[in-house]
Amino acid sequence: MTNRADRPDVGGALPRRDPRRTTGNVGEDHAVEWLERHGFSIIDRNWRCARGEVDIVARDGDTIVFIEVKTRTGQTTGHPLEAVTPRKLARIRQLVPAWFHAHRDQTAHAIRIDCIAVTMIADHVAIEHVEALG
Repeated sequence: MTNRADRPDVGGALPRRDPRRTTGNVGEDHAVEWLERHGFSIIDRNWRCARGEVDIVARDGDTIVFIEVKTRTGQTTGHPLEAVTPRKLARIRQLVPAWFHAHRDQTAHAIRIDCIAVTMIADHVAIEHVEALG
C-alpha cells in the first residue's frame, strides 16, 4: 500500500512538500542536538493528539520539559519567539495533562514549558533557549 503523499496527482506529478514543514523539521533536529549537548534526555518528539502537538518532550533532571520549537530562515518574518503567542502557550498547557495521560509510565517532580528559537541563515545556525515560558 502506498502512502497518499507518495501517489501522483491527476497530472502525474508528486505533491510538493511544504518548505515550512521541512524548515521546521530541520530546526527541531538542531534543537534536539542542542538539548542533548546540554544534558537533556529526549523522551518524545512530535507527539500529537486531537488538541494539538508538542514538538519535543525532554527530561532535565527531575523535570519533564515540554518544548515548543520555532524556526526561521531569515529575519524578514521577525524573531522566532514572536510566534509563541499567549494562545499558543495556552494550547501547550492543555496538552501537558493529555501527554501524561498517554504516558502513564512517566513521572516528574516538576514540569516546565520552554521554547527554543532556531534561526538559520546560510550556514549559520543560532539557538536560543528560553526556560519556563509560563
